[in-house]
Amino acid sequence: MIQTASDSLDPWGALARLREAGPLVHCITNYVAMDVTANALLAIGASPAMVHAREEAADFAGISRALVINIGTLSPPWVEAMEMAVDRAVALGTPWVLDPVGAGATPYRTGVAGDLARRKPAVIRGNASEILTLAGEVGGAKGVDSTRTPEEAREAAAELARSLGCVIAVTGQVDHVTDGTRTLAIHHGHEMMTRVTALGCALAGVTGAFLAVEPDPLHAAAYALAFFGLAGEMAASGSIGPGTLRVRLMDALYILDTQTDKEIRIEPVR
Repeated sequence: MIQTASDSLDPWGALARLREAGPLVHCITNYVAMDVTANALLAIGASPAMVHAREEAADFAGISRALVINIGTLSPPWVEAMEMAVDRAVALGTPWVLDPVGAGATPYRTGVAGDLARRKPAVIRGNASEILTLAGEVGGAKGVDSTRTPEEAREAAAELARSLGCVIAVTGQVDHVTDGTRTLAIHHGHEMMTRVTALGCALAGVTGAFLAVEPDPLHAAAYALAFFGLAGEMAASGSIGPGTLRVRLMDALYILDTQTDKEIRIEPVR
C-alpha cells in the first residue's frame, strides 16, 4: 500500500523519469559532502558535477538541469561562485536547491544563507534549527536554539515558504515539506543515518535530481525525502554500524526501482 497526499502524487513514476533522463545536477557543496553526494546521485540515476570555481560556475549552471548550493564550507570565492551560478540558473529558469548548513552558527554564515535564500530557490532543505534561524534572518528577528524539532518549525517554515515563494523542507524524525499552502509529512528514515556525516547534504543533491524531472517542487522535495529515507531504512537492515550503512545506502539507492512493493509514506498535514 502506498499512502500519498493525493492522487496526483506519483513517486515511482518520478523515479522512473529520473532514471530515464539521467539529469546533470550541478553541485556547489562542501568538502565533506562531495564524495557521498556524487555517489548518491549516481546511484539514484543522475549525473553529478562538483564545480565551484568562479571561472566556470555560471557556465556549468547554464548546462545543468538543476543546481544545488550547500554552504557547509564557506569562503568568499566559493560564495561568489554560488551567487554567479544561482543568478545564471534563475535567469534560465533552472530549479535550484539551497542547503543552509549551520545557519545561525556565525553572523557570516547566517548572512550568506539569508542572501542566497532571497535569490529564488525552488527548495530550501535544512534541519529545524537552520530553517528557524533562516526564517528569523529573512524576517529580521534574532536566531533560535539549535535543538528544535520539525513540528516546532512547521509554522515558521510555512511563513518562510510564502515569503520567499519557494518550498521549505524541514528534516528530522518526521520530515515536513511545505509551499506555504500545502504541507506534506514524510515518514521514512532510520536513526543510524544521523551517525553518518553528509547524508543531509547528499539528500539535497537528490532533491535537485527530482527537481530536474518533477515540475511541482513540493512533490519533488517529498519524493527525494521519501526515497532517501526508504533507502536508509533498507540500508540499516542488516548494517552493524554507520560505516556499513554508508556503503549499503548507495546500494539501496541503486535498487530502489526494484522495491515497488514498499510502502511510500507521504501524508498531508491539515
